[in-house]
Amino acid sequence: MKPLTRRHVLATTVAAGTALAATGVAPAAVADERPTSPADDGTAGPADNGTAALLDRYADVLDLHGTPAQAYPGDAGGNNPINVFADLGAWHAYALPRPQEPLGGFTGPLHVAQEYPWWLSDGLSRIHLSEQGRALDLAGGAAPRLISLPGLLRQSYELGGGLELTLELRFAGNRTALVRARLANDGAGERTLRVAWTGTLLRPADAPQRDAPHLVAAERGVAVRFARVRRTWDYLTDGTERFEVRHAAPVRTTVSGDSHRTELADAVRLAPGAARTLAWTESYTFTDAEYARAAVEADAALRAPDRVAAAGAARWAGYVARATEGVPAARRRDAVKCVQTLVTNWRSPAGRIRHDAITPSLSYKWFSGVWAWDTWKQAAGTAVFAPGLAADQIRAMFDHQIRPDSADRPQDAGMIPDCVFYNDPSTGGGNWNERNSKPPLAAWAVWEVYRHGGDRAFLREMLPRLTAYQEWWYRNRDHEGEGLCEYGATVDPGNAAPEDCVLAAAWESGMDNAPRFDTALGTTVVANHGTQGALLGWSLTQRSVDLNAYLAADHRSLAAIAAELGDRATAQRLRGRADAIDRAVRDTMFDPATGWFHDTDLATGARLTARGRGIEGAIPLWSGTATPAQARAVRRLLLDPAEFGTAMPFPTVARSSAYFDPAGYWRGLAWLDQTYFAIEGLRRYGWNQDARQATDRLLATAAGLGGDGPLRENYDPLTGEGRNSTNFSWSAALLLLLLRS
Repeated sequence: MKPLTRRHVLATTVAAGTALAATGVAPAAVADERPTSPADDGTAGPADNGTAALLDRYADVLDLHGTPAQAYPGDAGGNNPINVFADLGAWHAYALPRPQEPLGGFTGPLHVAQEYPWWLSDGLSRIHLSEQGRALDLAGGAAPRLISLPGLLRQSYELGGGLELTLELRFAGNRTALVRARLANDGAGERTLRVAWTGTLLRPADAPQRDAPHLVAAERGVAVRFARVRRTWDYLTDGTERFEVRHAAPVRTTVSGDSHRTELADAVRLAPGAARTLAWTESYTFTDAEYARAAVEADAALRAPDRVAAAGAARWAGYVARATEGVPAARRRDAVKCVQTLVTNWRSPAGRIRHDAITPSLSYKWFSGVWAWDTWKQAAGTAVFAPGLAADQIRAMFDHQIRPDSADRPQDAGMIPDCVFYNDPSTGGGNWNERNSKPPLAAWAVWEVYRHGGDRAFLREMLPRLTAYQEWWYRNRDHEGEGLCEYGATVDPGNAAPEDCVLAAAWESGMDNAPRFDTALGTTVVANHGTQGALLGWSLTQRSVDLNAYLAADHRSLAAIAAELGDRATAQRLRGRADAIDRAVRDTMFDPATGWFHDTDLATGARLTARGRGIEGAIPLWSGTATPAQARAVRRLLLDPAEFGTAMPFPTVARSSAYFDPAGYWRGLAWLDQTYFAIEGLRRYGWNQDARQATDRLLATAAGLGGDGPLRENYDPLTGEGRNSTNFSWSAALLLLLLRS
């Protein structure tokens, strides 16, 4: 496993000490990078007032409140209705209680059982205070303030008589959360308090996962151990996972079944005007080696919690400043929401995920893996505020690029698999997918990361890998050898029949159930063979317009990379190939009668207009492929309310199409990636006002924007209602780019 490195924050921080929190390096190891605040309560000190004010401006950009009633976090559709917060690539997350729910702790943790999120508790470390044998009611004074800020969760209570309690949770590393409880006595008399924490496990309902977690007393708190469970589609543990709470001060813990009570060994005595901070860490690890590192990480955080807090605040201030730069004031909260969504979905290296990556959504059961084209789009957005993290997302996919010496699929050398997870099939992973790849946007993503980060070494590292990926497309997906490609399927046990191959090809497009892939409309596949006759895979019997427009853009991005590295000859050759692809797409795929770009039949070259207009026909504007006259025709349909100019622009299938379904996933819902490509296509051809108006309409219509609702996977194009997964990463990444334009 590759540990986090300093580069993830060096490009985004406003203080040298912020390297601490993002690297996972123990705070003591960089103790000289930032002076320790003299404040005994662990606050950042007066020098950080500006940082605090910046972060306070973005309180509650997302509603992170709720308390689960069961371990399974999803509704009937697999969505967790409680939005959560994680940071630094941790594999566990938290939320805030609502005022009417049990108080004194943070909801959770939600933990990822390798590939699937589960609630471990509704609140495993709830604090309780008593005085002279009488429990203090946390809700007995003024209404508690339960808020989220960029990079932390905070709870504030007034307990009467001048006694105040503040709880803060932030992450100290990629396996460890730091919680601080500050008790302050602003009253006239001394207060003597007893402090305890309680919590109860939430067990999964069904065996064998029901019996996986068990609670034990630990030397400095409480811990959860896990039995080995290999439930491929629900719950995966190796028996080495641990969740552990470590207190800085001496405590005594008793466990009774699934519940614990942890008591502070000594009473807390507060003179008038005095304050005391209690700190503890909560670490979730998969392996013994991780556990050992997390113990060091936790101990260092407990020795210097003020340094962790200051580093985290500075790092997040850097994120916020970069993400909101150039964004109109009215849109900045949405920009910060985008950052918070992406960072919560950040997973650090674990299992087969070898670099820091961003998953589609921690809020959805099936989305704790890493997909290729999600990654390309997420990296482009993440680069705005954290280019080092964006670069590692790309590396996380290229770690699994098929090598020429592959024992299983040497014919696929250069290919990037569709998606990778913590497990591959050899360790019981069912979600790993090498049946197909995903659209070739990787070179664009690399160039976008470079534009923001300026790391030329990253370009040198990626150029041969990107070249190999591009060559795979033309070797394995250009059936006629003519320079135009088709989506298809690999030689894989999952692609045993033609209908399996069609499904894989539809997945490869990313537009899974789009009408153009309906087998009832004649979609099938044809085998591709190498020069020696070996089977390379299959292509659809249709050339896809979006794929070839993406490939034209891919050539231009590779040309830009080569030119930046001083290889002018290669750059010129790549630009020439891009021009050739443009000509072929313009000449064969644009239909003057419908004013739109369409896929074409592989055998006859006929444009497949009977399948209706899909949003893929707008990609030639984004790639710069269309002629000005063709672009004008596409623009007219993009803006027509009876076609693609719906309330929420732009649906994946034209409203006029017989196949339009506003709830049909890729059959009519509006996806922000396609909306982004269409808007940028309009802008590329000079229609800036149209692009601005479409962006404004998106922001006014999409549910959750402008408020504290989560970003969604897709939206009803007629009403703007959010659909499918919540807290969706590519929506956040591409919205962040649109907000800046």
